[in-house]
Amino acid sequence: MSKPLIVVESPTKVRTLKKYLGNQYALAATVGHIKDLPKKKLGIEIDDGFKPNYLTIPEKKSTVAQLRKAAGDAPDVFIASDPDREGEAIAWHTAEILKKKGRRFHRILFNAFTETDIKRALSKPLELNANKYEAQKTRRIVDRLVGYQISPLLWRKVQRGLSAGRVQSVAVRIICERERAIQAFEPQEYWSITAQLAGDAPPPFAAKLARKQGKKIAIGNQSEAQAILDALAGQPFVLKKIARRTVRRQPQPPFITSKLQQEAIHKLKFTARKTMQIAQQLYEGIDLGPGEPEGLITYMRTDSTRIAGEAARQALDFINKQFGPDYAESKPRFFKNRNKAQDAHEAIRPTDVNHTPEALAPFLTKDQLALYKLIWRRFVASQMRPAQIDNKTLTIRAAQFDFTASGSTVRFAGFMVLYMSVDEASERATEESKAQLPEIAEGQALNLLELLPKQHFTQPPPRFSEASLVKELEENGIGRPSTYAAILSTIRNKGYVEMVNKSFRPTELGFIVTQLLVGSFPDLIGVDFTAGMETDLDRIESAQVDAQEILSRFYGRFQQDLDAAGQQMITMKGVGLKTDLQCPDCKTGHLHIKVGRNGPFLACGNYPDCRYTSNYERNEKGAVVALRAQEEALATDENCEKCGLPMQVKSGPHGTFLGCSGYPECKHTRSLQSNGNGREVGVACPRPDCEGQIVARSSKRGKIFYGCNQYPKCDFASWDKPVDVACPLCGAPYLVEKQTKKKGRFHACANRECGYQSEPLAD
Repeated sequence: MSKPLIVVESPTKVRTLKKYLGNQYALAATVGHIKDLPKKKLGIEIDDGFKPNYLTIPEKKSTVAQLRKAAGDAPDVFIASDPDREGEAIAWHTAEILKKKGRRFHRILFNAFTETDIKRALSKPLELNANKYEAQKTRRIVDRLVGYQISPLLWRKVQRGLSAGRVQSVAVRIICERERAIQAFEPQEYWSITAQLAGDAPPPFAAKLARKQGKKIAIGNQSEAQAILDALAGQPFVLKKIARRTVRRQPQPPFITSKLQQEAIHKLKFTARKTMQIAQQLYEGIDLGPGEPEGLITYMRTDSTRIAGEAARQALDFINKQFGPDYAESKPRFFKNRNKAQDAHEAIRPTDVNHTPEALAPFLTKDQLALYKLIWRRFVASQMRPAQIDNKTLTIRAAQFDFTASGSTVRFAGFMVLYMSVDEASERATEESKAQLPEIAEGQALNLLELLPKQHFTQPPPRFSEASLVKELEENGIGRPSTYAAILSTIRNKGYVEMVNKSFRPTELGFIVTQLLVGSFPDLIGVDFTAGMETDLDRIESAQVDAQEILSRFYGRFQQDLDAAGQQMITMKGVGLKTDLQCPDCKTGHLHIKVGRNGPFLACGNYPDCRYTSNYERNEKGAVVALRAQEEALATDENCEKCGLPMQVKSGPHGTFLGCSGYPECKHTRSLQSNGNGREVGVACPRPDCEGQIVARSSKRGKIFYGCNQYPKCDFASWDKPVDVACPLCGAPYLVEKQTKKKGRFHACANRECGYQSEPLAD
């Protein structure tokens, strides 16, 4: 009889299990999902209770065969896929393909890949969780219905290749709405007045004007500021009050997934995707010696701040030994969870506190060590005593005005000796930047050294960075932390947003698609609906509601909106979005934003009677500004065959072409399609194994691109001109040259996830 089989998700986990279990069990890996909905059709039987038609993924047929071979005639199969909804779906699909008369299936959940956790899970196997699987199926069904029924609509109305998603479209909408807020922002002037003061004892210090006659004061302009300065002229400054307060600052709980992503983005400059990839490696097992893999952290996809009592006590023992009893809590500190449905496993923590970052440094890569150090320090700090901060605030009276000055000192550093979050570090830096306050008594007269008025302007809301967008999604209950990395990648890859100075900015395509979707599906891509769906999934998992009820309620409204959108959504290939701009050619039609093969452009609404077209951009207020092709033209060293004037590279709605600079008197044009190998641009091919040169070529539609002259031996190609300079930010082997109307020419990293951009280049 075959040995019992344990099925996990990855080959790395197989190696880790083999270390602890030896040859007691047969081991096999699914390498992720083995079943999914079909790629080329909806795969949902809507009229049959939304039944999903799961099929074996074609690329996984050999994996399925290996699983069946590994199972043999084993009577028991233990399925140890990840302890989340996706892992539960893998467990059910594995049981389906290995189903056999008399065979028993068991579910085992590893919160960490350590010997203790593994043997504990095997000693108390569970049943497969039907409710958790129903929650995953419901999520998959809703996402498939949205994606596979709205995306074809966008193909017809806008352009092929676009996609919509229950979560990704909301994320793009959030970015677009922030950009609109920035564009609509009108800065407001305000002033501050600071008094430079000195007492009998040093040091001198600064105090800011705060109140007039006991009420908070706002200074709107220079004349108001000058009136206050005049009122203060010759007035004595007296210390009215000293307020002292000691603040206890508590440590943060151990990481949940979203908080780990945010801290890694800020502190380590990782992307959300990179953070999750490295965390996965630390979870599945790292070799701490030849053939000795060990899981170093607990499961990295979690919304829970719960920690095991055993782990907390181990941390307290470590703190007592390394920092002393003054730094250790008297008993373990536990943290409350906001959502009980997502409390299936612990917060992210080290599996063994005694595996210090210093001890593991020889076995980890630079990035693995950096992330492990973040996780280890945050967890250990969570069991340390609070910091104690002494705050002192001085209130100084002059005439009818009150000035205030604040300072702080650390009485006891507590957990801050080991770890401070980005927010805590920023707050502490602000406190430390304040001037040290002298020891003076209430009622003491102060010497006025100088009164400093200063003009300020309010600032627009900032664009979202990866970290702040993850925080926004989390706070609004949109998606799950385990999906954030994929969402951020998708919205960039689809061309809906771009990274500018490490912040998200919507592209014109992102604006257009969002406007169309909001008009046709206002509820579906609203924050409330998306967050409500996540809550419903939690309720399905905890058996509080039936999945059919959720699906029926969702689809009834969605089908109505979908039918209406098919008839009423504006066609960007035809009518387009009307602007306030009048056509400069016919003077009667308005310009409409349309989308062609090469992206958005402006066209006259009187087409075909008027054939005016133009590229366009948006100014800082978001208004559309037309750019005639001749204004965008780039000079060449070629002359027109008809009139002899220089030819120019011009852009139109159907791509790039050569046109005479004498237009409209001479209307001669020529395609940029190359018949040879193209023109060299003086850059070696970036491929490390290629000795070719980059040449400028033209696509069949006349658009210039850059490719290797060794094609087809080397298939390197880029729409942007490569530059033989490595990226100073991420180390990518080359940069590319870009040009925009607003910034001019600049270099950018070829790795889209990096986001590096140089300063504008001199022409």
